Amino acid sequence: MAYARHWIVGPGAIGRLLALRLAQNGHSVTLMGRRPLPTHQTLITPQGEALSLEVVTRTTPPPEAPDVLHLTTKAYAAEAAYGAVVAGLPAGTPLVLWQNGFHTQPHLDAHHGGPVLCATTTEGAYVTADDRVVHAGHGDTAIGSLGGDHDALSQAMARQLNAAGLSARAVPDIRRRLWHKLAVNAAINPLVAHHRIRNGELRDAPFRGEVEAVIGEVAAVMQAEGIAPPAGAGLDGWRALVWKVVEATADNRASMLQDVLAGRPTEHAAILGPLCVAARHRGLMTPRLDALLEALASDAPTPEMTPGVRPQR
Repeated sequence: MAYARHWIVGPGAIGRLLALRLAQNGHSVTLMGRRPLPTHQTLITPQGEALSLEVVTRTTPPPEAPDVLHLTTKAYAAEAAYGAVVAGLPAGTPLVLWQNGFHTQPHLDAHHGGPVLCATTTEGAYVTADDRVVHAGHGDTAIGSLGGDHDALSQAMARQLNAAGLSARAVPDIRRRLWHKLAVNAAINPLVAHHRIRNGELRDAPFRGEVEAVIGEVAAVMQAEGIAPPAGAGLDGWRALVWKVVEATADNRASMLQDVLAGRPTEHAAILGPLCVAARHRGLMTPRLDALLEALASDAPTPEMTPGVRPQR
């Protein structure tokens, strides 16, 4: 399968990293967002090399249809951004979702007219104040469909990402991986955002106890949903996973914290919401998760103008 023309909707750090890496590897890329972006962009590699790359940027979909659509917006903006471009997609166009949480993925998977893949990545990237894209560190990307099908498409997408310098592999269990990432995000991001601290400070009192309380609630929900921990048994497996990530990202300001500090909407609903809904469905009490969801809802601005593209007129 050849997927040469890529639409990438959502020019945040991951969207722009994906766009620049694919363009560098010879793909036709259109990067779309709400505000105009420069055609010539600078990518700083993990080795510190500055690369000047050219990529088509637009605020409306181009006339040429894509071979594949990547949705790289924040979770709260994904459905609106998808709605702004779907009219220009040929029937059967593959859709790749790069969102955190587990809210957008099932909904768009059920409504999109073509195959849908989900991607979860640990690639490190951010955009500087002077609009350069920094590829801060190599990570891994897993890609697959929620139903475990579309293997050939998943393999093709993984090959293209690998060729573009983004380590990727097709997996048959992306649903489980998304829940694992959701568990880690739920135990880290809301707490650091609410307390305005770096990830590593969660190891200290009084925050450590809060993390343990959240892990306990998350583990109970995961058990009820039949999602096994990645290693170990039960609560110990989830605890080991969360604290390993805290150690590895100790100096990081989580993306949710960055959004809070910048006065932007956060992904708290996409990360905490699915856990709270699942808990209610299973008859479980999650007071800490509920409190964090309420606190972040109060802290964050309403996303009246969510990142995405402008609809065609």
